[in-house]
This record gives sequence, C-alpha cells and structure tokens, in this order.
Amino acid sequence: MPRIGNREHFPALVIGTGIAGLTTAYALASAGIRVLLVTKATDPKDCNTFWAQGGIIYQGENDSPAKLIADVIRAGGGISNEESVRFLAEEGPRVVKEVLLDKMHVPFSTTDEGELDLTQEGAHSIPRIIYAGDATGRAIENSLLNRVINEPNITLATNVTAIDLLTTHHHPLDIQVRYRLNNECVGAYLLDNETCDVFTVFADYTVLATGGIGQIYLHTTNTRNAIGDGVVMAHRAGADLMNTEYVQFHPTALADKQANHFLISEALRGEGARLRNQKGEYFMEKYSPLKDLAPRDVVARAILEEMTISKEEFVYLDLANFYTGHVPIAERFPNIRRACAEIGVDIEREPIPVVPAAHYFCGGILANTCGETTLPRLYAIGETSCTGLHGANRLASTSLLEGLTWGYYAGRSIREKLTAGTTPVEASRVSGREKRPQTAHRRSQKQSQAIRRSFSSRPSGIGPFPDALLESIPDWQPPGKENLEDPALILQDWTTIQHTMWNYVGIVRTYERLKRSVADMRELGNRLSKYYHESMISKSIVELFHGQQMASIVSTAALRNPVSRGAHFRKD
Repeated sequence: MPRIGNREHFPALVIGTGIAGLTTAYALASAGIRVLLVTKATDPKDCNTFWAQGGIIYQGENDSPAKLIADVIRAGGGISNEESVRFLAEEGPRVVKEVLLDKMHVPFSTTDEGELDLTQEGAHSIPRIIYAGDATGRAIENSLLNRVINEPNITLATNVTAIDLLTTHHHPLDIQVRYRLNNECVGAYLLDNETCDVFTVFADYTVLATGGIGQIYLHTTNTRNAIGDGVVMAHRAGADLMNTEYVQFHPTALADKQANHFLISEALRGEGARLRNQKGEYFMEKYSPLKDLAPRDVVARAILEEMTISKEEFVYLDLANFYTGHVPIAERFPNIRRACAEIGVDIEREPIPVVPAAHYFCGGILANTCGETTLPRLYAIGETSCTGLHGANRLASTSLLEGLTWGYYAGRSIREKLTAGTTPVEASRVSGREKRPQTAHRRSQKQSQAIRRSFSSRPSGIGPFPDALLESIPDWQPPGKENLEDPALILQDWTTIQHTMWNYVGIVRTYERLKRSVADMRELGNRLSKYYHESMISKSIVELFHGQQMASIVSTAALRNPVSRGAHFRKD
C-alpha cells in the first residue's frame, strides 16, 4: 500500500480498477480532484475488464438510439429500466468517442479502408460493435490504466481489500450525530493484504466498482477477485439492492478444467459459428427463431438441455465450417486460437468444446443514471450496480459500455457536488492536501456541539465532510485476536458455497433447490460469523465472509421470485 496516512481524508475513494473505476478516477483527477483508487489485486489489470473479449457497442450503419433501445429491452426480458436504456443508447456512443477514441486512442480493429470495423453479436439487430481483435477489454484496460498511473491526482493502492463502508449512522462515537435522519457513507476500512494493517480512510464520496460475483459459482469466466464485495458491503451499510436473482451464464466457456473455463466470445457466433451436439446435430433452431444469435440465457439453457439429453459434459461450437469474417480466423481471434491450441484444438479446422459458466451479474446495488445509490455519498457503477439497464438478461457488449458511461457520469456528478456551495477553504480540499483527522478521543460538550452544528447545517450528500464529524469516527477494532486462518477450512467452506450455488441456484432452478440453498447458506453464515468474530482479520477471511453473504443474497432473491424470466429460470 502506498504511503497514505492511517486516517487520511480524500475527496473521492474509488474501489475497483476495471473500466468503470478507472473511468471515474480519470474523470475526477483530470478535473483536479484527488482520488484514492484501490484494488485488492496485486496487479490492477487483474479484473474482468481485462479479459473481456467481444467488444463495446458504438454505432452501426443506419443505426439509431431507438434500435439499440429495442435490442436491449428485448434481451432483458422486458423488465429493463427504460430511463437507463435510453441513457446508454443516447450517451454511450458519445462517451466512447470522447474517451476511448479521442482521448485514450484505444487501438480498435479497422477495415482495409481504415474505418472502424463493426461486428454483430447475439440479439443485436445490426452490426454496431467495435473491437480490438479478441482482446477488446485488454486494449481498453491498458489504455485507461496507462493514463491513470501517470495522473498526479490519483493515488493507486494495490493489494488492498475493502472490509466495510463507514456510515454516519453506524460508526460515529458521538450519539448526537447518529440521531440525524440521513445516513451517509463516509469512506471505508481498508485492509493491507500483506501486513494485515487496517486503515481508516475517509472520503467525501465513495465509488464501488468492484465487478461481478462469478466466484461464488463452481464454474465461472470471472477472475478470482469477483465475489461481490461491493454488493455485500453496500447491503450491510443500508443501500438498496435489486434484481439479485438474475445471474447470467455465458453459453460458451472452454470445456477444459486446465483452461479454467476460458471465455469463448459471443463474437464467434456473431461471425457465423454454430452450436452442435456430439451427434453432429446443429440444434439452436429448435430453441429460438434467432438460432445461434439468440440471447445468452436462451442459448445457455439450450446447451444444458442438449447435455442433459445426451448425458455428455459439453457441446461443440463450430467456427471452422461457418466463419463469415473478412480476415483470417487466426487474425480475428488470436487469443482464443492460442487458448484452444493449448488443449489440442485447432479452431481453424476443428469444433471447440464448450459449456456454460457463470458470467455476469445483472442485479446489484440500485443506482441511477449517474451512479448514485440510495445511501447518500455512495456511488455504484459497472457490474456491481443495478441501474435496470440489463433487466433480466444482459445484451452482449453492453457491459463495457455501461462501465464506461456510468463511470464518466459518476465522475461528473461527484465533481459537481464537491464544488456546490463550498467555502473557499472547503473548495481547496478538492485539489489540495488537507490535514488528516486526528485519532478519535473523548470530546467535551462544546466539541460535540460543534460537530452537530457543522453536520446538521450541511445538506445531505453535498460538498466535503467537516473534519469535526470525521474525528468522531474511531479506527478499526479487530473482531478477534486469534490467528484461526486454516487454509483447509477456508477451502472447504468455499467448496460448499460454489457447489451449492452451481447445483441449486444455477441455470435451471426449482423451489426445493432454492429452499435448500437458502437454508445451507444460512447455516454456513452462522458458523462463519462466529469464526469471523474470533479470528484475526485477513484477506482470505474477509473474502470468505463476503462470498457467503453474496451467495445468501442471490439465493434468497431467487427463492422469492416465482416468475421465470431471462437469466432466472424456474423449472417448477
């Protein structure tokens, strides 16, 4: 962790270094606002954005916001938030041009004439997606990160795990502060993964960009850090969640354990690839009029059905016989070709063995079109949020566009709030380095009155926090003092979580399966709560605690929703 004080106060704290977090941090820092940007990974590129293959929506020939809106809503099972969909369709392409094309100069693939090459993916009515080979996320992540690490207003801290959000209702020692009706986020307790020291970091605005939840499932395309930390912390802090039963399973992950379910991009089907079972039958026409370009939930269930009928462990994706691209396969999909070659499959001549895997979380922390949550001063953007954009099922290549667009507008919203109605001294905090709050101590009645006056006179969610308020919040108190971290116990508990979620809260669900999952996660949670409050803190223990809570949130929401729609399919 870089040299920051134990009780530092930043105008903005951004947790997560994918496209959403990097975009927000850059938008703020380029306006002169100091930002603490943290990730629990050793390498900030260790995120789902880096591994995104297919592309990002831009604009096709004769395209329009209305056409994109129709495609997103159709894929989302009819429950998408129309305001969010319209916002993405109207603002997204403009932000792509401003940020990725004009400022970051991301090296997207072009035609022989030098124009941006457009491709089509499942459930899109026209080609409107730009890409960088089959490593679009890598190109975007590298471009953004290179700019961010050279930005003097950004402090980047790696190997840092967020433990809990600080709020004005829960953490101040002064009881008078907690009587205020409006609860606000004040920052977070952050754990240095290497030393296990816990830092009390205050922020006028906190942004959760912690990505997905795939690791609570046995099979997933997500990186190992995607367990839902942000969703769980926001839930504990009192922010509203929504649509948490909708977990999208990508239909085509490489069916090989050694390949760690490497994602086989939907772009292959966009370029003509077709699915067939092990009997050689091309089967998607049985399940959808869109055939192989049907929405992901439809394709995933179709593959599962074919596997169930045949009692086989995978199906095949045939690119070699149906490729329609204008450049050679090896040039269009170099990374997929390399990954398949490592397990002995030549995608230019042979079909690819594929299975579904947990891929994208369509629900999350309820947020509006600039990332504000129901907890003032807390923002949620990207996959950890639920703006209603995806409804019950995400349309292909909307994820990168969502992270970029919401990251851009979250930065703009925070910038406006930091400068709204501030005094000259407060405004100087935004770009300067203010004195850190001192360690909390016993206050006189006069000091308590000063805290109440400075806090109660300020509109909720606007401008910097007064130092007097922050001084009333104590440092982290360890829940336990014994070193109980046992790798065997932690591994077994993760095995329980992942197998339970895969078998009971997977692609196809029933009331009995969901009821069993809720009960099992509750029992595990009771045991882990006792374990957590007896043991010394560590990254492994925090992640296990968060993973169990995330699994419980998804299971409970799925049990409560009897309606099959999109990624939530109830067989009963």
